[in-house]
Amino acid sequence: MVITGIYYALGLIAGGLAAGYFIKPAWGIPFYLLAAFCLNFFRDPDRTTPPGRIAVSPADGKIVSVKEMSPTETRVSIFMNVFDVHVNRSPIAGVIREIKYKPGKFMNAAYDEAATENEQNVLTVEGDGTKVVFTQIAGLIARRIICYKKVGDPVKAGERIGLIKFGSRVDVFFGPEWNITVKPGERTTAGLSILAQRK
Repeated sequence: MVITGIYYALGLIAGGLAAGYFIKPAWGIPFYLLAAFCLNFFRDPDRTTPPGRIAVSPADGKIVSVKEMSPTETRVSIFMNVFDVHVNRSPIAGVIREIKYKPGKFMNAAYDEAATENEQNVLTVEGDGTKVVFTQIAGLIARRIICYKKVGDPVKAGERIGLIKFGSRVDVFFGPEWNITVKPGERTTAGLSILAQRK
C-alpha cells in the first residue's frame, strides 16, 4: 500500500465521522466509500519480474497505441484508468541517465495529443547495451506525478520508480534493437507483461 493512500483514507474517514456527528450518520457514507476507493487505488502489490533480455511494462493498463515514430524508434502507449494500479516500474535493468519534468496540460490521457501536451516526467534507463525512454504522463484527473528516483540511481527490471495519481498514461520508446511483442487493445501488468524482446 502506498502511504499516500492511507493519508487520503484517514482524512476522508475523519470527514465522514465529522459529517455523521454534526449532521446525521448517513452523510458519512460517501466519505467512507471514497476512503475505500483511495485504499484500492493506491494498492501496491509485490511482483516477480520474468528473467531474460526483455522490457516489461512500466504500468498496469491497456495498450492504446503502438506507433512507429521514426525508422529507429517505436512508441508503446499504455492508458491507466482509475481502477488500475498506478505504481510505475522500470522496463529494464540499468542506470537512470536522465529525468526531465515537463509542465503541461491535463487532457484526457487516452488522446494521442496528451503525449506532447500534458504534464509529464521523462526517464531514460540505460543498461546491457541499450536504453529505454519512458514517460509518466498526467491525465484529465491526475495532477501529480511522483518519481522516487534520481539520475544515477541503479534500477532492476520491474523495480518501482514512482506513481501517477488518478488516471494517466505511460509511453515507452524503443530503439531498433527491440522487437515489440504487444498490440493495441491488450492489457498489461507492470513488472510482469513483456512489451518487447531484444533482437
